[in-house]
Amino acid sequence: MRPLFAVGLVFAGCCSNVIFLELLVRKHPGCGNIVTFAQFLFIAVEGFLFEANLGRKQPAIPIRYYAVMVTMFFTVSVINNYALNLSIAMPLHMIFRSGSLIANMILGIIILKKRYSVFKYASIALVSVGIFICTSMSAKQVTSQSSLSEDDGFQAFTRWLLGIGALTFALLMSARMGIFQETLYKQFGKHSKEALFYNHALPLPGFIFLASDIYDHAVLFNKSELYQVPVVSVTVPIMWFYLLMNVITQYVCIRGVFILTTECTSLTVTLVVTLRKFVSLIVSILYFQNPFTPWHWLGTLFVFIGTLMYTEVWNNLRTTRSQPREDKKN
Repeated sequence: MRPLFAVGLVFAGCCSNVIFLELLVRKHPGCGNIVTFAQFLFIAVEGFLFEANLGRKQPAIPIRYYAVMVTMFFTVSVINNYALNLSIAMPLHMIFRSGSLIANMILGIIILKKRYSVFKYASIALVSVGIFICTSMSAKQVTSQSSLSEDDGFQAFTRWLLGIGALTFALLMSARMGIFQETLYKQFGKHSKEALFYNHALPLPGFIFLASDIYDHAVLFNKSELYQVPVVSVTVPIMWFYLLMNVITQYVCIRGVFILTTECTSLTVTLVVTLRKFVSLIVSILYFQNPFTPWHWLGTLFVFIGTLMYTEVWNNLRTTRSQPREDKKN
């Protein structure tokens, strides 16, 4: 029952989170920092109350290791959100981040000296082709939409290239963080909820450097149109309502993934998260009418088929089905 509940949390939380994030970004494209800060603050406060027991509980993993992990996590979160301010459309943002398998494989080969089967290399190649198709098609859209003058088109394309560079850096940094986290879990054991708290609590002082940008967007949020919240009948600026819902749904999404990792196999978690990304993509395209050509659909199909190939889902399903028969024979 808990796995089904967790799957429900992942789909409800993560898919609705994408909607509220896009509502925020469409109105104020540069609001990534205030969104990141609000998410970090909410999860840090919750973790301080219920995981750290008001600071009385000692961490199982030494703080110095968390400091390294937090630096990477904070950098990835800020850069991923800031990329939306660099002419990166939400669908491309989601597709590009689905390329985490590529980054994990590259760094796994370089750092951990891992070797993979030909099947896995083929799956990664398929993901790479899919991302390349979507990225190149989005590049054409950026230049065509900015055809007022050559200078405007060049500036828009340059911003888009910076956004792609930011996403690529965040992707590699996220993969490096995953490898570092994996080595810590092998040494000290899995403490996912503790890591969730420290990953969000320790970076909070870093937002001091982003304080002016956060304040500016807080002022802009205050000036947004008023909205009456259903049920409670409280009137608030609509941007603050979107931000609150984004933070809550982000927490629901993270909690769902956390329950899945403790209740299900890594294969199941990968499948659920991959399917969730696909549903989020469809929701974003249909609800917000984001431009999506047949080439985008082809690239997306390559990405998700490649991801499923990498997890070897078909082999695992075949093994699961044949297991009862073998038991009967024995």
